[in-house]
Amino acid sequence: MVKLDFAKGGGLLPAIAQDWKTGEVLMLAYINEEAWNETLKTGNATYWTRSRQKLWRKGEESGNVQKVKEIYVDCDEDTVIFKVEQIGGAACHEGYPSCFFRKYENGELKVVGERVFDPAKVYKK
Repeated sequence: MVKLDFAKGGGLLPAIAQDWKTGEVLMLAYINEEAWNETLKTGNATYWTRSRQKLWRKGEESGNVQKVKEIYVDCDEDTVIFKVEQIGGAACHEGYPSCFFRKYENGELKVVGERVFDPAKVYKK
């Protein structure tokens, strides 16, 4: 059994979600040991939300699930990359394919991505 070093990060490890076909970085989140085990068990990316302090099954509200195709672990065993199939086309809660939809340019942030869905309609908040 793989044993990641959760102690180093106070129980949390960075988890990078990357499109398994294109290599595009979709998002960065965190996992704890419970999220890691849930991901391994279900094959769907599961994270720990620091703001809500609970397990976060990606897509549980939006339907934009991440099917894990491959997992890479860094040399220190304290960071993972989930290579995923992004169901629904959007990883970002703001409706973009990637959370990295803004580019720093000339001292400003410029939106370079295109929205896939309207978050107000999907999350009904």
